[in-house]
Parts: sequence; structure tokens; C-alpha cells
Amino acid sequence: MTNMFMVRLFRLLAHLPLSLMQRLGALLGWLVWLVSGRYRQRLEVNATHAGFTQAQYRPAVAAMGSMLAELPWLWLRPAHQGVLHLVRWDRSELFEQALDAGKGVILALPHIGCWEMIGQSLAERYGPTRGPLVALYRPARKAWLAPLVASSRNRPGLQAVPTSVSGVRNLLRVLRAGGYTAILPDQVPPAGQGVWAPFFGKPAYTMTLLARLAQQSGAAVLLCWCERLPPGQGYVMHFEPLNAAELGDTSASPEAAAAAVNAGMERIIRQAPGQYLWSYARYKQPAKDA
Repeated sequence: MTNMFMVRLFRLLAHLPLSLMQRLGALLGWLVWLVSGRYRQRLEVNATHAGFTQAQYRPAVAAMGSMLAELPWLWLRPAHQGVLHLVRWDRSELFEQALDAGKGVILALPHIGCWEMIGQSLAERYGPTRGPLVALYRPARKAWLAPLVASSRNRPGLQAVPTSVSGVRNLLRVLRAGGYTAILPDQVPPAGQGVWAPFFGKPAYTMTLLARLAQQSGAAVLLCWCERLPPGQGYVMHFEPLNAAELGDTSASPEAAAAAVNAGMERIIRQAPGQYLWSYARYKQPAKDA
């Protein structure tokens, strides 16, 4: 009964104006901040450790709520409703030039802004001419959420592959054929799939997958993030070169490569600390893979 209610609620909310949902989400973010001491403490500790002031990181409270409130529209809107009218593009020529080189492209995305918009906007703009964005996908743990997330990952121009050995091999084939993928490297991978590397000066267990894909395929690695503008004003998709020699050097240590990736994440986060997911337990011990 609860699962059915949640699905129906999501479908209902998908029909509301996106700007309204963003505003309601911002209020929800502050409500969670007020009632959850654990959430509030983790956000403050992580952001303060990274060197940001309250004025810089406090907007992340509302931003997280807006991100959650955007999901019904992003996941369940009618198929004929596109997103490109909402998105401006900053330095997209870097992405296009990297694709033209024919060696594949890996987009490294921190959990900042509206990361869910990235795949859908790339798929709509580049899918018809450049092929689909192929990305790893792990099904949601909550039963009611799983089909909603799955449908969002298999829209036109998007192709999801499992987070398994076969899925990684698929990604490698895509990159070697000149395709592209997107990876969020600022999340803690399962034990055995990462190394400890500094993230804002503190050891954080960091995935090695991105570096291995880059080293084995020769793909270019770009930083990418989707800035959320004030409600009703849309988004800006930003691209930057990572400029990390370690990702093209098969002799580089996993620790050196992971540190280079984290440095790239830090560079993006410093541009908009008020849109980063500071409440995530970035410094936790990795869990054993199930």
C-alpha cells in the first residue's frame, strides 16, 4: 500500500510546474535541517572542514531540497517534454572536440547542482547524432523507487549497464569505440574498489574505476556539472578539462590517480559550495560489496 501511494504521489507531483517544485523543495530542505540534528551536524562538519563559511555553504540546505523536489518531473514527465529549453551550455565545445577526437569521453560529475539533469540534457542534445550516454546503474534499494529510477535511466539517448564486471567491460568497449559515459566519483565505493586519497585535505575512500577506464581506453576526462539557477530560470551545464596526467599514465599509482580526480572535484565545488551535497558521509569506511 505504501509503495503504491509513493508511486502515485510521484506521478502526481510530476505534473506540477518545475519552478513551484523547486521552491517547495527549498522549504523542505530547511525543514529537514531544523528537525534532524544528525543531518545538520554532518553538513556543517563536512563544509567547515573543507574551509567554507556558513554564508558559503548554507544555501546547500535549500539546494538539496530542490534537488529532491525536481525528481518527479525529471523522472516521470511525458516523453515528449524535453529539457533543452531549460539548459544553457558553457564550454560544450570541449565535449564536442573530445568526441571528435574519437577516443571516447568520460565525464566526471560531482554531486553538485542538479546532477540528474546532466544525463537527460546530454541525451537529448547529443543522443541523436553522437549515440547514447552509457552509464553504470545500480537499482534502487527501495522497492517502490526502483521502477521509477529505472525508467529515468532508459529514456531515449540513455543506456544503463549494470554495476558489474560485465557492465564495466561494456563501458570500456563504448569508450574504445569513441562513445561517452558519466561517472560520479565523489561517492564511497564498496571495499576493494577504491583507495584512500585526500579530499579537501582529509583521507576519503575514492573509486579507482574512473582512472582505470581512462588509462585502459585512452579516453579524455572532462569535469562536468549542472548549475541550478534560481527557480524558473533554468540551469547551466558547465564543462572543464580535468588536466590530470595521471589519468593517461598506466604507470601512475591508483592513489595518485584518485588524488587527481579528487582535486578536480574540489575545483568544481569551490565554484559553488552552496550547491554541493555536504550531507553525504564522504569520509566513511567503505562497505563490503553485497
